[in-house]
Amino acid sequence: MPSRTRDLAVRQRNHAAGVSHSRRVFVQATVAAWVAAKVGPVVAAGQGSVEAPEYRVGDRWTYKAKDGTRKPVVWEETHEVIAVGAQGIRFRVTQKGPTVDNAREELWTAPGLVAQGALADAETRRFSVPLKRFDFPLAPGKVWNQTMRNFNEELKREGEINRRVRVVDWGSVTTPAGSFDALRLRINMWLDDGEFYRQRSQCTYLTWYAPKARNFVRDERRAQYIEGSGRDAATIQSQNAIVELASYTAG
Repeated sequence: MPSRTRDLAVRQRNHAAGVSHSRRVFVQATVAAWVAAKVGPVVAAGQGSVEAPEYRVGDRWTYKAKDGTRKPVVWEETHEVIAVGAQGIRFRVTQKGPTVDNAREELWTAPGLVAQGALADAETRRFSVPLKRFDFPLAPGKVWNQTMRNFNEELKREGEINRRVRVVDWGSVTTPAGSFDALRLRINMWLDDGEFYRQRSQCTYLTWYAPKARNFVRDERRAQYIEGSGRDAATIQSQNAIVELASYTAG
């Protein structure tokens, strides 16, 4: 083969190999991007399941909160561990703002298991069996459901609530306290506040639980109910809140 022809053939083979390599790289990158879009963020090592944390007296979480759309109600919310003993873990929760001034105590029989505490707002409820706020260990794909009786101390009445939780996946979330690797929990609840003129409230929450903070670091809370019936029925939005961690101090 003449040298000029041989050189041309070599260049053509090299060019074809380069095109083939480029195509392989492009296809691999495209497939990786498609897979990432389907399955979400890649889970780093050590971000599988989350075991129950240990709480200590003096643990303190402060949150910035707002509820509403046009003229939201704003407040600062503090959760502090005030006792740890045979009965469980006791928290003091305070809410302070221009139009907000609430305080309550919560009792957890174990991390994540609430015997007495709030369910949807600032009310105090006593549950017939512990409410599984966080059913440790937490892991993507885990689901739990509860239907239980409870006594609402604010309304002075007993009722039945339904609550379903699904651990969605890991993700990164940024709050005023910083950025966290957190598990996203999707929560659906049906409260016991139905009356003759309205149906029960349906709550749809998205909670971010961060092991580093040993608590939730962001809550997105939406709630609504249907008032009236037939043509007169109307959907009333009763909650549109965001609660984000502002600071955290270990006891």
